[in-house]
Amino acid sequence: MLSLSDLKVGKIVSINKEPYQIVASQHIKVARGGAVVKTKLKSLLSGSTLEKTFSGSDSVEEADISHRKANFLYKQGEVFAFMDNEDFEQFEFNEEIIGDMASYFKEGQEVDVLTFNGKPVSVALPTKITLEVTSAPEGVKGNSAGAATKMVILETGLEIRTPMFIKSGDRVVVNTETGEYVERA
Repeated sequence: MLSLSDLKVGKIVSINKEPYQIVASQHIKVARGGAVVKTKLKSLLSGSTLEKTFSGSDSVEEADISHRKANFLYKQGEVFAFMDNEDFEQFEFNEEIIGDMASYFKEGQEVDVLTFNGKPVSVALPTKITLEVTSAPEGVKGNSAGAATKMVILETGLEIRTPMFIKSGDRVVVNTETGEYVERA
């Protein structure tokens, strides 16, 4: 069982025997009353969101989630196909489950798959990934005072802001949590 202080963003809890990930959490201390935690939860099975307030007397169970490695195979329409690295079983996720991560996937990309009761329910990317720049405008001479940046397009179609010295064909490291340039690879 989890206590109120354990209910942090990213934690996966079980509510009505379904896994929910905490996407927002706010701890509130009322003057004479006990502390409560207001949370916003996202279902890993359906993608729907739920707002729930937990008090000190509530018991919250951590979801029985296991992690496996898989490779991204392809995208067809709104469906993303993956293959488990251990048993080579293929499975798919809809675009609603993938969400903003869709712009980071490239063929062969290794991901962490969350499974609940043996069934894949969600995907997690590494914090940093390396992608190739496919289109970058030339840096303008005299435009380098301060931290000058420009927009470039990566191999997955993602557009990010990078320093002026980055050019087409360079490989860059991108933070998948913030969507920002980290360094040249």
